[in-house]
Amino acid sequence: MSAKPDFRSLRREEVRAHFAAWGEPAYRADQVYDWLWAKGAQSFDDMSNLPKTLRAKLAEEFEFRPQRIESVQRSSDGTLKNAVRLHDGLVVESVLIPTEKRITACVSSQVGCAMGCAFCATARLKRMRNLEPDEIYDQVRAIHEQGTTEFGRPLTNIVFMGMGEPLMNYKNTLEAIDRITSPKGLGLSPKRITLSTVGLPKMIRKLADDGVKFNLAVSLHSARDEVRAQIMPVNDVAPIAELRSSLEYWYSVTKRKVTFEYVVWRDVNDQPEDVRALVELAKRVPCKVNLIEYNAIGDERFRQAAPEALQDYVDGLARVGVVAKVRHSRGKDIDAACGQLANKKLPAELTSID
Repeated sequence: MSAKPDFRSLRREEVRAHFAAWGEPAYRADQVYDWLWAKGAQSFDDMSNLPKTLRAKLAEEFEFRPQRIESVQRSSDGTLKNAVRLHDGLVVESVLIPTEKRITACVSSQVGCAMGCAFCATARLKRMRNLEPDEIYDQVRAIHEQGTTEFGRPLTNIVFMGMGEPLMNYKNTLEAIDRITSPKGLGLSPKRITLSTVGLPKMIRKLADDGVKFNLAVSLHSARDEVRAQIMPVNDVAPIAELRSSLEYWYSVTKRKVTFEYVVWRDVNDQPEDVRALVELAKRVPCKVNLIEYNAIGDERFRQAAPEALQDYVDGLARVGVVAKVRHSRGKDIDAACGQLANKKLPAELTSID
């Protein structure tokens, strides 16, 4: 691997500092930054309004490490799943989800995941590294271009619900979102971005304190410690009471409701006491609830609950004024639905490096 630094890892002020040291005018740095994040340049040669001598100097001092889409799988419902090969040979997956009114990008924040959720295919991959801000941004930009090319519509929404736990890659994830929302980047409104987490109380409080403007979702799946701990190891270090306190703090600072992502499984969390526990939590934390259709990953412990069980949740939450919607996943036939991203359609050599 080249010893040259990756130019795309530099912040705007760092680009300006380099150009100042070279005696270049400040506007050149702004031109370069525009090429990187607004125009999606993939090499210094793409930067056609820069002098050739400057492009040559940049190439001498730095390198580009763009990713590329290794393969695209197409679902019968229009969903596209991208296998994205990174500069070091590792692969992550991202998903384009088209609906009548939206083009949504589901993006990854890590290679693999360390959270160990029993129902999630990604959790069966070891966490190999965090993604850099440009690697997250590139997934989004690629889907933006696919939406325009494939569907004649630009990207409208982003969900951080792909591979990895975004709050375990806090700095890089927020830097990527800054670039996505910047007028010098994609200019997407933060209100159209949702970050999903397994529920890390300390980091949820930090999000609130840092004044983020995007939406927060929590992958909950049970409001009972004894149940959640069996399926989500994070509950051992962040039990429901601590998570609830951090979400109450989130709302007190941001005034924005959290969304609970909640799968109902037969004989796991489909009993009346499970419904009561979620209702009690929802009474304390201003929220919406998405009841998500389960997407099988080959583990017999987890089976789709009966429709009546989901209706019990809907009815129970409605009685305390909480909106709950049953969400049917898209892209299941290509393993692109929630919890299914695991690189299993790729050759082994593309999913890891020595």
